[in-house]
Amino acid sequence: MSDAEIIARIENGVGRIILNRPKAIHALNRPMCEAMTEALLIWRDDEAVQSVLIDHAGERGFCAGGDIRMIAESGAGDASEAKAFFLAEYRLNHLMFDYPKPITAIVDGIVMGGGVGISEPADIRIATERTTYAMPETGIGLFPDVGGGWFLPRLPGQTGVWLALTGARLKAADTVALGIHTHFVPAIDIEGFKDALLANPADPLDEANRWVCATEPEEAPLNAHREAIDRLFAFDTVEEIFAELEADGSEWALAQLTTLKTKSPQSLKVTLRQLRTGATLASFAENMAMEYALGGRVVRTHDFQEGVRAVIVDKDNTPRWSPADLSGVTEATLDALFAPLPDNEKWTPLDR
Repeated sequence: MSDAEIIARIENGVGRIILNRPKAIHALNRPMCEAMTEALLIWRDDEAVQSVLIDHAGERGFCAGGDIRMIAESGAGDASEAKAFFLAEYRLNHLMFDYPKPITAIVDGIVMGGGVGISEPADIRIATERTTYAMPETGIGLFPDVGGGWFLPRLPGQTGVWLALTGARLKAADTVALGIHTHFVPAIDIEGFKDALLANPADPLDEANRWVCATEPEEAPLNAHREAIDRLFAFDTVEEIFAELEADGSEWALAQLTTLKTKSPQSLKVTLRQLRTGATLASFAENMAMEYALGGRVVRTHDFQEGVRAVIVDKDNTPRWSPADLSGVTEATLDALFAPLPDNEKWTPLDR
């Protein structure tokens, strides 16, 4: 296997992108995003490439997210490197979303944050019994970016809001049931599926349907809580969600409330506004522009710096959020974080 962090090659009509940073569970950095973008741009106009396959080397997981340490270090200064990363990453997400050829992503193992951003835009999204999906950003003072403002509010009912606020981890039975992933294929069959796709590069959906027929994941555990999620997370303020969870009083509702109280109050409010706004936008590009403006500001806040310190650097898991409770996060604070950027600083899609 090459030492390159991204391996891009054409195999029998399939443009293959292999994430190859296994020690970091393929956490994305800017060169990786730029390498994937360059390959996709070349293949877009190459008649020899009929479809694209994205997977990963090693067995630890598909992609654990972005390079959070770099983003935090940059955010502690002028955030220029973080914003350059977001620009490249979000352009890649958008390129995949609008790509004219079918993309298949095999999310075997961990898929979180930035990994969701490079799999959710794919047409065919294959989960296995080893898949663990999450958008855990509220636990580090961030928000579910990479298109979360578009994809999450479009999940059934209020499940996307629940996922975004709590950072809950889901296995394949739930991700397939919610439509986060399109197919379940047992891990033991993944190599066989890849071989079949390479033999039929023009119709990856047909191959995915063929390989999914024999085995389905277990019944989705989340089904038992779908009614409660839709009822308790349907509000437009985090305070109302907290109040409804407490008033409900069930063991499950109180467990969600306990989890939410460990998250950054600022991130909870930012995330809820992000999803409610994203649900109203007309295009994925509009959503990415919103997230780019938001990301460049949030990474410079106390809560993001503190969240990364507590969870990733010192690993004491005792972040000291500021403000420490929801009441301290004002509408004025949110308005400032969500304000549009000047025209010369706005995110734009690739122009080629």
